[in-house]
Amino acid sequence: MGMLLLVSPPGYGKTTLMEYLAKTMGLHFVKINGPTIGHGITSIDPLEATTSGAREELKKINLSFEMADNVMLYIDDIQHCSPEFLQKFISLADGQRKMDGIFEGESKTYDLRGKRFCVVMAGNPYTESGEQFKIPDMLSNRADVYNLGDVVGGSAELFRLSLIENAVAENSYLQRIANRSFEDLYKLIGYIESSAELLPELEGNYNRQETEDAIAVLRNIMRIRDIVIRVNAQYIASAAMKDAYRTEPPFKLQGSYRNMNKLAGRVVPLMNTEEIATLIRSHYESESQTLTSDAESNLLKMKEIAGLLTDADTRRWEQILEVFRKNNKFGGLASTDASGQMLQHLSSFNEHLEAIARAIAQVKA
Repeated sequence: MGMLLLVSPPGYGKTTLMEYLAKTMGLHFVKINGPTIGHGITSIDPLEATTSGAREELKKINLSFEMADNVMLYIDDIQHCSPEFLQKFISLADGQRKMDGIFEGESKTYDLRGKRFCVVMAGNPYTESGEQFKIPDMLSNRADVYNLGDVVGGSAELFRLSLIENAVAENSYLQRIANRSFEDLYKLIGYIESSAELLPELEGNYNRQETEDAIAVLRNIMRIRDIVIRVNAQYIASAAMKDAYRTEPPFKLQGSYRNMNKLAGRVVPLMNTEEIATLIRSHYESESQTLTSDAESNLLKMKEIAGLLTDADTRRWEQILEVFRKNNKFGGLASTDASGQMLQHLSSFNEHLEAIARAIAQVKA
């Protein structure tokens, strides 16, 4: 009964998680690619598809209905799909469990009551504007919604721990511990977080060097983890904000499991604080290459989040914020535009008048 709706920024393993669950539960995993279908498709009839790729994806949907039993229908990246298309699945998410489909040109009504058939939708709402990505209310009200990239309730510590757990496979020093006993890894994490004086009793048989290396690597990885979490929180907060309310440029760099794994894989025991800072900077400089003109502002914001701003960076960041707020105040009118220039002059004149009024008020007081 019902529907599972997974929401998160890219890189949090939504597809991997569902593939694992489908295999564990003995379900056929039918993956539908949302971007291939696109915003223009509103029907599940393959004949109405405008491209061959969309036609094949719609055929797969109808094939899953025809299979009926032991199926997980997984629709990925639904932010690229039309709300009208998504609402076609409403009847599958309630007690009716019926769905109209078209298989090999024949129209059918599929009754899936009593069948092992589940519908999972996954999306990255942070990569689309709110005007384009809208989940129909009747669909979201019937779905169990999980945000893999956000921290809710009492799950903060588990979320923080999961970033390290996922990174173990990327770092050979942590693998030496985890391969013998994952419980030992948790003990070492607790040892570092609690600043305990005595090393905990470990299950595995490690020499002194292995233990010291693992602790040194864990300390640095935990520093990276904290910055990645702050980057993730800023990314989500920025994506959820309407442009008219912004006081700084949109932040598009991400702090996902994928970013954490890339950084953790390059950590070695002898690295110091400055080398870790350089590692983080170089990683996000590489990540920002696809942002073109937004790269500078995003890198400066990342440095602010990580506490890596130099004096020159601070001055430049303040200049960018001043220009952004001024442009945003005038509705995005460029300073080279005649209307924009006039508005800026009037605003500057008004600010001077307000300053004079404040000075006079202070003298009278």
